[in-house]
Amino acid sequence: MKKINKLSKITPAEAEICNILLEESAEIIQAVSKVFRFGWLSCHPDKPEFTNKEHLEEECGDFLCMIKLLCDKEILSKVNISRAAEYKMSKLAKFSNIKL
Repeated sequence: MKKINKLSKITPAEAEICNILLEESAEIIQAVSKVFRFGWLSCHPDKPEFTNKEHLEEECGDFLCMIKLLCDKEILSKVNISRAAEYKMSKLAKFSNIKL
């Protein structure tokens, strides 16, 4: 993995990837909001071929694509991301009502 120090500048390519990641994050928020408002199986009137669930799946895929790209370019670490996900799972087991 590339060594990044405190003075490292973000490159234009990295900025573009991060900007798209930001956009995908916002689209996930919007898709989850639609699930809360209208349910999993409801459809947008302009896109009746996709349920809210399918739309959320698509947005999650887009988000994961950008995460993969950041890892492939060695900007982020797959190991650190996996470690963070495992830690989050342990916090959910302890502090949430989600059955894991």
